[in-house]
Amino acid sequence: MRKLDKVCQKFDDIMYGLISAISLKKVYEMKDRILIVDDEQDIVTMLEVFLSGEGYEVSTATNGKEALSLAEQQPPPSLILLDIMMPEMDGFAVCRNIRERVSCPILFLTARVEQADHILGFSLGGDDYILKPFNITELGARIQAHLRRERRKVESKRVYFDNIWIDYAARLVGCREAELPLARKEYEVLELLSLHAGQAFSRERIYERVWGYDAEGDSQAVTEHIKRLRAKLAQVDQEAHVETVWGVGYRWR
Repeated sequence: MRKLDKVCQKFDDIMYGLISAISLKKVYEMKDRILIVDDEQDIVTMLEVFLSGEGYEVSTATNGKEALSLAEQQPPPSLILLDIMMPEMDGFAVCRNIRERVSCPILFLTARVEQADHILGFSLGGDDYILKPFNITELGARIQAHLRRERRKVESKRVYFDNIWIDYAARLVGCREAELPLARKEYEVLELLSLHAGQAFSRERIYERVWGYDAEGDSQAVTEHIKRLRAKLAQVDQEAHVETVWGVGYRWR
């Protein structure tokens, strides 16, 4: 009887292993889902046909409300192609509404070339601009590049700066084995600077990138967050990672 119990247990272990392997395989084989948002049906159809042919799962929306609903479905989209000029709710409003809940790349589709629009789009959390009319092959290459970057962020896990480590996927910061508790804006300032290590950012630019282009307040908030961030980092590491560049702003080193 005891021998039979062992055989049954061994069989259960094998079956559990097979089920786990199959489940894991399905996770890795999941297609990237791209959400297309544009009020011009011809463009939506063209992009849907092209991207489906490239092996992506595609969802489409022709207005901002549909986009908000589809963006929050699970699993979330891997990337969003978002038209700016739409009636009722434009692309900027859609981006503003979903950026807090969706972390995937957002690529704006637009015929507008004004620099102010680009600055606003980036400050709201956009990742790239595709000017209409666009070359669809180049668009496909940009999509691949953004998705590769996202995969590297997930796969790389922790990025080390001497004793300080940052897990961008999990939005965690620590020193050696201990996590460092940071407020949300403190982390976002650190993330911006560390992702562009060596590059100096003015207080105004940091404020626009982290707080948003149309946020109420001023860049003095950046000074206070940098001060608190430095104090927390100094508690666990002697190295001064956030450096003041006089007459310019701050940089990560």
